[in-house]
Amino acid sequence: MDLKITTLAGKDAGKVELSEEIFGLDPREDVLQRVVRWQLAKKQQGTHKAKGRAEIARTGAKMYKQKGTGRARHHSARAPQFRGGGKAHGPVVRSHEHDLPKKVRALGLKHALSAKAKASNLIIVDELTLAEGKTKALLANFATLGLTNALVIGGAELDVNFKRAATNIPNIDVLPIQGINVYDILRRGTLVLSKAAVEALEERFK
Repeated sequence: MDLKITTLAGKDAGKVELSEEIFGLDPREDVLQRVVRWQLAKKQQGTHKAKGRAEIARTGAKMYKQKGTGRARHHSARAPQFRGGGKAHGPVVRSHEHDLPKKVRALGLKHALSAKAKASNLIIVDELTLAEGKTKALLANFATLGLTNALVIGGAELDVNFKRAATNIPNIDVLPIQGINVYDILRRGTLVLSKAAVEALEERFK
């Protein structure tokens, strides 16, 4: 499939042929969901914690005698049913990570790229460079391209001025090609790829 290349100023800069195996697939929601779930589970801290009855600092003495009170038989005041007692089956510090095969992860990235291409939310830019790291200048370029909510993917190394200018713009994320991922692609409206990023992707999935 052919897609036109544009400059940051919105001018025509030729065409590029995109691989059908990467940008021309029919997106599958189940694959995308599996990869996003895997990513978010990996990010989750898992530091939530509640004290169980064994961790409560409270007397271990029997509350009252076993017989003759007409009340239920209790021993420890640390039991969950009492105020100040331990939490029954409460959250513990743990990792939420789970495995996902590499082939599924790679397939998820292809389907995310294909989803953007199919929805016409993919823009190819020749170079992501600026003469000065000024946010105002970059905002003008983005207005020309119609970008208000986008993920911008550059080459192996990002232009310092471009990265600096894009830092303060809300709803705009800038990543090098190594950081491309399914979750960030799907959470932003438009995907902007540099020519270097397209070449790196095709090399990666060759």
